[in-house]
Amino acid sequence: MLDDFETRLPQVGRLDWIGRADHKRGRIEELQEAVLRPGTGIDGEHHATGGHSKREVTLIQNEHLPAIAALAGRAAVGPELLRRNLVISGINLIALKGRKFTIGEVLLEGTGACAPCSRMEENLGPGGFNAMRGHGGLTAVVLEGGTIRVGDAVRTADQRS
Repeated sequence: MLDDFETRLPQVGRLDWIGRADHKRGRIEELQEAVLRPGTGIDGEHHATGGHSKREVTLIQNEHLPAIAALAGRAAVGPELLRRNLVISGINLIALKGRKFTIGEVLLEGTGACAPCSRMEENLGPGGFNAMRGHGGLTAVVLEGGTIRVGDAVRTADQRS
């Protein structure tokens, strides 16, 4: 019975924000659209070097941003501080772990939870790492590339239309 619940995900989410850094520890540039490629991730992102990374793209839940801010003792946090590539709303990201899903024309697969790094202490202040724990989002690989745009639908692959 629980298996049925875990596979039932009728919600359709939305891509709210796209960001990339062109070099390690670089400033996160906000984009309205981006090209994603299998084996690398977002064009121009410093992590997009090829290889066999399960972390080609990082996603974070928009609904978690206020919780992270509260736990970090801040009024608000912007996604650029959290160093994730995509901000998604309206669909539970952790339910996409191990599943294929689409953002616009791109097919991805959720590979695991995106744990916070020590940089969160630097970006959010003391306690930033723990503020992110359980709210870090999802890592994914690109299976079929293409262009994504802010406002694109996020849906499981079996909802693809």
